[in-house]
Amino acid sequence: MLWHSFSRSLIVAGIALAGLAASPATAGPPWISIEYPPSPYDPTTRDAFLLVHSFHHGTPMNFPVTGSAEGIVNGQRRSVKLGFEKTSRTGTFALKKQWPVEGTWTLMITVTQGAGDGNAVTALVDIGAGGDVASVKVPTGRRGEWNIPKTVTVQEVDAALRARVARAVAGRS
Repeated sequence: MLWHSFSRSLIVAGIALAGLAASPATAGPPWISIEYPPSPYDPTTRDAFLLVHSFHHGTPMNFPVTGSAEGIVNGQRRSVKLGFEKTSRTGTFALKKQWPVEGTWTLMITVTQGAGDGNAVTALVDIGAGGDVASVKVPTGRRGEWNIPKTVTVQEVDAALRARVARAVAGRS
């Protein structure tokens, strides 16, 4: 009887410890980084426009990556859903060019590690007039001593696109 009670206590303690050990692995938001230009020597990245790296606490993770190319072409707002391909490296995804050459474009690329608040991070990649990456931003906010990813809306991207178009037009005048 004593052995049975002791065994049950060990099992319960083991389950509790396993739960505690698993918690830090999912605590905290994911992170994203953009690699441009990608290496032409890896066959899985050879034709990519850029690479997306997804991380959790510095460890590459195969989290889902989604995105869209948000643009203004001849004064008209456009949105193109982006597709990403896995590469030979964990947590690295290739993005081939899927948006037109004409217009002003920003890529909105998001990594998610699950449902709920704070489980996503978005990179905003501005495409320059020559078709190259002009800038990469990952909007964050300070929480204690940590930089935590901010939620990015299409409305914010739209406002930034319109401002970029206005600056380009003003620069030509």
